[in-house]
Amino acid sequence: MAGALDGVLVVSLEQAVAAPYLTCRLADSGARVVKLERAEGDFARGYDNAAGGESAFFVWLNRGKESLVVDIKNDDDCALLHRLLAKADVWVQNLAPGATERAGFGSEALRAKYPRLITVDISGYGAAPPPFDTAKAYDLLVQAESAVMSVTGSAAEPGRIGYSACDLNTGVNALSGVLEALYAREKTGKGAGISVAMFDAMADLMAAPVLFNQYAGKDWPRTGLRHNALVPYGAYPTGDGRLTVIAIQNEREWGRFAEIVMQRPDLKAEARCTPNQARMENREWLEGLIEEIFSHITQADLQARLQEADIAYSSVNEVADLVDHPALRRIEVETGKGVFSMPAPPIRNSTAEAPEYGSPPEIGEHTDSIKREFAA
Repeated sequence: MAGALDGVLVVSLEQAVAAPYLTCRLADSGARVVKLERAEGDFARGYDNAAGGESAFFVWLNRGKESLVVDIKNDDDCALLHRLLAKADVWVQNLAPGATERAGFGSEALRAKYPRLITVDISGYGAAPPPFDTAKAYDLLVQAESAVMSVTGSAAEPGRIGYSACDLNTGVNALSGVLEALYAREKTGKGAGISVAMFDAMADLMAAPVLFNQYAGKDWPRTGLRHNALVPYGAYPTGDGRLTVIAIQNEREWGRFAEIVMQRPDLKAEARCTPNQARMENREWLEGLIEEIFSHITQADLQARLQEADIAYSSVNEVADLVDHPALRRIEVETGKGVFSMPAPPIRNSTAEAPEYGSPPEIGEHTDSIKREFAA
């Protein structure tokens, strides 16, 4: 595929989600991605069978890659890998800590041998002290360890982010590091050592709660589908049982909300309702009043009033609603089991040709052709 990264060769010893998300984005941009797999394949191939018998995770994250089956303990396969790496631009790995070093493919050693190579190590905790330096790190575990769960969920109990947030944020961070390193190499001619950790990715996103705790001595409360610092800002039910998220940011919006949406103009200047701090202090009373008023109207009625008042809102949708959402952009990816439509990558480049998205590979689909191409 042509693209901004056309001509860039990526060799990735990857599995699961974080590293495949990085290399998927590189492949989408035109890079050639050679995915190294064991004989049994990336274990994400077996996560589910939702995509016509194939794993939805694998179909999503591995489009446009080539699959090369190798055994990094086999001398011939190691020699093949070195021939690949001699021409590669980027090396990616997310094996258990120390695994690639023990196999002779540690990033520092590879950069010493191939100075233009950009190496990417993706791990759970990076260079953290024991026991975290060797700890297994899966998405749910890292959400718990990084305190993300302490700020997610309802007041009654913590919750998890319902998708692989740690893996995917780590993949985005790795992508940023790779693109920076490729740009820097254009000026210096030298590769770089990129290291990204799942824990770091989530700790960075937790900066505001950390600062609250460190410097104000305050916990960041779990408020479910409510904002913890603004009222009204959250999900409110209507008489038909649907939830609508409403966001009031300032006193002008509060005035319009009271008059047009609640149809209670007397509340615009009510002492318990303005400013926001007063609404916070009287939250239980005010939100009870809002819910009582909304219980007599439908979601369509409420959203019509919100539109009239120029108040920000959204529906609390189910996945089925997203599937049919008018704003959802899609791409099509062809596999051996059919053509699958899925959400499009989030970055749009209006000055570039629309990319073509390749198929996810079968296990070892390109092993023979790659061996011929990189023969000794």
